[in-house]
Amino acid sequence: MRDILPVLRVLGMLLLLFALSMLVPWATSYYQRDGVTLVWPMAMGLTALLGVALWWGLFPFKQDLQPRHGVILVTVAWVSLPLCGALPIWGVMFVQGAPISVTHAYFEAVSGLTTTGATVLSGLDALPVSLNMWRTFLQWMGGMGILILAVALLPLLGVGGSQLFRAEAAGPIKDTKLTPRMAGTAKGLWGVYSLFSIACAVAFWLGGMAPLDAVMHMFATVSLGGLSPHDASFGFFQSPLLEGIALIFMLLASCNFALYFIALRKGNWRTLWNDPEMRATIGVLLGGGVLVALLLWAKGVYGPLEALRYGMFQVVSVATTTGFATTDYLTWPVFAPVLMLFLSGVATSAGSTGGGIKMMRMLILFQQARREMTRLVHPRAVQPVVVGGKVIEHPMIFSVLAFMLVYGATIIVLSMVLLLTDLDPVTAFSAVVASVHCTGPGLGALGPASNYAVLTDFQIWVCTLGMLLGRLEILSFMALLTPAFWRR
Repeated sequence: MRDILPVLRVLGMLLLLFALSMLVPWATSYYQRDGVTLVWPMAMGLTALLGVALWWGLFPFKQDLQPRHGVILVTVAWVSLPLCGALPIWGVMFVQGAPISVTHAYFEAVSGLTTTGATVLSGLDALPVSLNMWRTFLQWMGGMGILILAVALLPLLGVGGSQLFRAEAAGPIKDTKLTPRMAGTAKGLWGVYSLFSIACAVAFWLGGMAPLDAVMHMFATVSLGGLSPHDASFGFFQSPLLEGIALIFMLLASCNFALYFIALRKGNWRTLWNDPEMRATIGVLLGGGVLVALLLWAKGVYGPLEALRYGMFQVVSVATTTGFATTDYLTWPVFAPVLMLFLSGVATSAGSTGGGIKMMRMLILFQQARREMTRLVHPRAVQPVVVGGKVIEHPMIFSVLAFMLVYGATIIVLSMVLLLTDLDPVTAFSAVVASVHCTGPGLGALGPASNYAVLTDFQIWVCTLGMLLGRLEILSFMALLTPAFWRR
């Protein structure tokens, strides 16, 4: 029990940071006079009150976080922060005379913070602008991870943050210090993220978006979240220029931000292309886009230029787990949407804002399979697993194999649970895959022309669990369920 107390104290600080983030929609509501201004200070006050109670009430338990604390805090934070994020969503809809259930409000908040981009709301264009600002801003905070931001601030409060960073970060940057201190690493990653965000917002504005639209779609693009303030998603603009801008920033955000940080520090951008994961990520995304474009052209769905425009945008959007749509791609030949959904599991890099398995794990698995096939022919051959000129140690390989086992089991179990509710197989499987990959749109009843409101409350809770497991990369959550974790 004592393990949870220092964790709850740091959670209090995270809640205070989260409460401050509500200043963004509050200011938007005030200046736009959208009629729900009072909701934001009330939600902000309740969140801050809970944060203060935990932070000061548990002051005697002030101590540096240990590895076990980091795992607990990441899990507790990703479960509890959406509860506070759901408060203003529920409040605004109540004031608007269109109340929603706690289940729907929590789902919407989880979808935002995990950058999934799924929604249960309709009539988005008519919603108060501050609510749409909040939905999209949640994605931006969750993209790089509000916990990594906290790592930069924890030393100022006398709490070490390295264990939190290792528990929250994914892939190679987990155990690599880009700077002598983890706080410096966190600041550097957030600095690159902010730089890309500013560039994206300015590009959207210069491309023809209204200022608020530019900011909200920037939040959804660099975070690879995909929640839009319009029912028609990105198709609202019908602009090849804006689609091109979004395409560029989705490609950039799908790669490891640590690489950008290193390139900026050393002033050598040529090193980016030397990274095998980045080459594979960009290659798969562009290759998938060209393949689908050729399919659409061959099947007579579009002419060559339109096929390239729509095919490339939809593939990159779904495969990077963004989920923007400019057309209903479920009307395309079935190969295309199924390919896009599967690519969403592999076509983002570790250290990016995307979800899914991550390309680095796939590269390790590919090299491991290649080694095993070689050993069948040459049993005595010594052939280490090498990725990018670096030997991958056995613990890393075993970790990847364990992750893939748990990942596959999670997809199967959650899909079977949805099938028990009499949901059709295509919708059930795609809902789970889209949730665990943090992609958003699925197949069947959950295509880009629909939303998750067609599901029952129980089915929505299953998808909510899938989103949380996907954001936590499954193993962190599973570790908490083992008795060995809680033994001293």
